[in-house]
Amino acid sequence: MNSNHASSAPSAWVTRWAGLIRPGGSVLDVACGAGRHSLWLAARGHPVVAVDRDPAIQTWASAVSGVSWMVADLEAGNWPLEGRRFDAILVTNYLHRPLFPSLLDSLSPGGLLVYETFAQGNERFGRPSNPDFLLQPGELLERVLGQLRVLAYEDVEEGLPRPAMMQRIVARRGEGGG
Repeated sequence: MNSNHASSAPSAWVTRWAGLIRPGGSVLDVACGAGRHSLWLAARGHPVVAVDRDPAIQTWASAVSGVSWMVADLEAGNWPLEGRRFDAILVTNYLHRPLFPSLLDSLSPGGLLVYETFAQGNERFGRPSNPDFLLQPGELLERVLGQLRVLAYEDVEEGLPRPAMMQRIVARRGEGGG
């Protein structure tokens, strides 16, 4: 485990909204990297499925109670969690647009989507700068409208922890599934 990454604090957006996850509810941490959010949520009693393409996930996730891991390249092949449902799905600093239908389908009734990633304009601050990895203005909001109830949305320039253009959303699936 890379201690520099694993010990880093969870995103303020994630900590702000995590209290809305059903107590003890299952969480999917997509493209989890070094596991800062998986570890934080597991410590709060949530069973977490941590998914990343880097096999190093096995090193840290195997040693943490409450976290199961899956090595998967989410950009190649089929969605590896077909038929599974989660009380919350968390995505930070990652964008692969073809995943949106699978992510939304994987939310349980009442489930919470917490998503935060880079937006257009970030190229002036550095990486990522490829438009394939930058949300267009309002894109994250458009992806969930009509499918989830939006609780919060931001499209902002921030200065800390480093300058970046970010979009963030928290949205809930209706209790009836819609």
